[in-house]
Amino acid sequence: MKPINKMKIEFLSKSVNESFARVVASSFAAQADPSLDVLADIRTAVSEAVTNAIIHGYPDKEGVIVMEGTLYPEYIEIIVQDFGIGIKDLEQAKTPLYTSRPDLERTGMGFTVMETFMDSLTVESVPGKGTKIIMTKQL
Repeated sequence: MKPINKMKIEFLSKSVNESFARVVASSFAAQADPSLDVLADIRTAVSEAVTNAIIHGYPDKEGVIVMEGTLYPEYIEIIVQDFGIGIKDLEQAKTPLYTSRPDLERTGMGFTVMETFMDSLTVESVPGKGTKIIMTKQL
């Protein structure tokens, strides 16, 4: 299916950029005139993906996060990628209530939230090289 529009941004892994990414993703999706509920779902999932990249991808240093969006006639695809430490055990990381950062009082629900609010979620990760989250949502 041919895309209607595409975007790509990169930003530093600073917590203040989580809200920036959320606004960019929902503004990009708004071109397709989806419902307010769909926009809220996209904002929530992007917020979780970017927060995970900031907290887990770069626990000891600042790094770069890349967010891409592709708008199709019937759905949107959003990719959030970091180039940080990666995930050693992806199945464990996706387990509800598991967190690798209990020191930060994390709930361990990030992947569960993304799966709940989006129609599909794919996670690719290589330890030492980073993590890519690919999400789609019907519009």
